[in-house]
Amino acid sequence: MGSPDFAVPALDALIASGHDIVCVYCQPPRPAGRGHRQTSCPVHVAAKARGVAVRTPFSLKNADEQAAFRALNADVAVVAAYGLILPKAALAAPRLGCVNVHASLLPRWRGASPIQRAILAGDRQSGVTIMQMDEGLDTGPMLMAAAVVITAETTAQSLHDALATVGAELTVKALDGLANGTLAPTPQPTAGVTIAPKLKRGEGRLDWRRDASELERTLRALNPWPGTWFEHEGQRVRVLSGAVVDGVLGVTPGTILDGRLTVSCGQGALRLTCLQRAGKAVTQADSFLRGYPLVRGVVLT
Repeated sequence: MGSPDFAVPALDALIASGHDIVCVYCQPPRPAGRGHRQTSCPVHVAAKARGVAVRTPFSLKNADEQAAFRALNADVAVVAAYGLILPKAALAAPRLGCVNVHASLLPRWRGASPIQRAILAGDRQSGVTIMQMDEGLDTGPMLMAAAVVITAETTAQSLHDALATVGAELTVKALDGLANGTLAPTPQPTAGVTIAPKLKRGEGRLDWRRDASELERTLRALNPWPGTWFEHEGQRVRVLSGAVVDGVLGVTPGTILDGRLTVSCGQGALRLTCLQRAGKAVTQADSFLRGYPLVRGVVLT
């Protein structure tokens, strides 16, 4: 049970390890792109390509859907970024329950956006936890966990890809342990609980009053979605990467300090290195400035 790219490696690993996938559940096709054509999610596409049956209910709350799920007589359900809430009846249907592939080291970062929140907070590590699901928000007992280091170059995309790979490997190991009775769930610690709320588009607006180090983490955490940006003279400019440099005391945050697109911040300064104007290609700062000059002394709002 999964929908985005993150869940595809787990599906492939389960198939490759010899498990019998009786059915795949994922989000229904939705309009996408300029033509708003009905588009299937990555897990749907992957399952069809591998000849696995797919179901795409809008909800699992009605009795008919719950009965259909129960009729699969599954030993276990693996849930990875599915996107739908599993009611109590669904959680109890498989013989060994439902296990979740969660992209954090629980109990830190329960919720919808653990990958991005870990980078935003300046965490030095993230990871994957395989847990037995209950009715709470990522509150179930843990089966296995593995850590992944967050470096100064880690973006949400690179961390996503690393955790998807680790999660797939860990899922197979966890199911083996459940099947042979060697793996027992462990309650999550009561200390260290944090929540990772769903990302909002507005979080990508760069507020130059913040510390440069916070803004640089924001560039990496919100790449590729929702992206980070500023506005100048009515134009929105997307910023894909930057570097923290020394600032200048007493300068208004948002002031461009030199000819290299160094912007004064609340603490320190941020040198913008890769940018994109609306409808234009992504460019490095020097090329960007040739087509859209932002000179020293200009103040960005």
